[in-house]
Amino acid sequence: MQKKGLQLLESLTQAHSVPGYEDEVREIFVNELKERGELGSDHSGSVYCKRGQSGPRVMVAGHMDEIGFRVQAILPNGFLKMVPVGGWWGHTLLSQPVEVKTSTGEKIPGVICSRPPHFLSEAERNSVLGVGSMFIDITAGSRSEAQAWGVALGDPVCPVSPWTPMKQKDCYMTKAFDNRVGMAGAIQVGQEALPDHCQLYVAGTVQEELGLRGAKTLANLIKPDVAIVLEGPPADDTPGMPLSESQGSLGSGVQIRLHDPSAIMNPRLARFAIETAKAENIPHQVTVRTSGGTDAGSFSLANDGIPSVVLGTPARYIHSHNGIINARDYHAMVDLSLAMVARLNQATVDEFTRFI
Repeated sequence: MQKKGLQLLESLTQAHSVPGYEDEVREIFVNELKERGELGSDHSGSVYCKRGQSGPRVMVAGHMDEIGFRVQAILPNGFLKMVPVGGWWGHTLLSQPVEVKTSTGEKIPGVICSRPPHFLSEAERNSVLGVGSMFIDITAGSRSEAQAWGVALGDPVCPVSPWTPMKQKDCYMTKAFDNRVGMAGAIQVGQEALPDHCQLYVAGTVQEELGLRGAKTLANLIKPDVAIVLEGPPADDTPGMPLSESQGSLGSGVQIRLHDPSAIMNPRLARFAIETAKAENIPHQVTVRTSGGTDAGSFSLANDGIPSVVLGTPARYIHSHNGIINARDYHAMVDLSLAMVARLNQATVDEFTRFI
């Protein structure tokens, strides 16, 4: 199971799927689950697989998109200007490889550049360049040549980073752990869970990186009774962080998030997650965050309120070209998701929202 999970995760990280263009991840989701249950989607492109015919509606969801760019302009000399889709930090971008995906599906390699430092003022060299001061070099000699290659305004642009096993056992480096760990986890749950006591919906949402958008429409369609959100949150175990306060350390287990600016997790569901992890001896770390957000922000407000909790695989350097995870944390996230699903019968789910 663990080897298959890593192979699935590798294929998902290498997919080209920025917000609004999640097709490659969606295709993997469908191919992996088409024999497992009833497939469906909403009108925004979020997708689900349903298993089980009775009991509470339990949703296990990740988001399919990763941060990237779109072509904003094709300059006369063939260089491309770009607009970000998702949150980027200028320090991580220069000299990084990208791919422009044309309407025919061809992927044209390029690199993010700016004026060389030799031609910058001292003030410019000592500041963070904004995306507006950068460009993509695809080596086209002119606008017409770039267009002849199929490049057009609005084309999605994705980071490039190979799947790289690290020297440390179980550690891997690549792009898009936010949130391909969540998607791989949701797919594995759909493949391995035995939901004879609930209606299980494993799902992938679109456009999370642009404001938790797909979660809104998917919640309206599925109307789940409880939502388990699988994520690739930022690790906080690197130099410059207060390590004595670390709540997202690689190798310390699945992260159970109680709070962030987008959502206060249902306290009873969060307690249920922690108690399940303890009962199953699943390594875990409990987290209260002062920044960031997840699809739980949309799920918890959808319909008449969906009890939600976030389980995460901490990843170093998310929202950059190269993140690092420890696979043991990923496996713990999958194990906890499966253990929770196995316990979420009608009586248990009803208690999450019994207030009077």
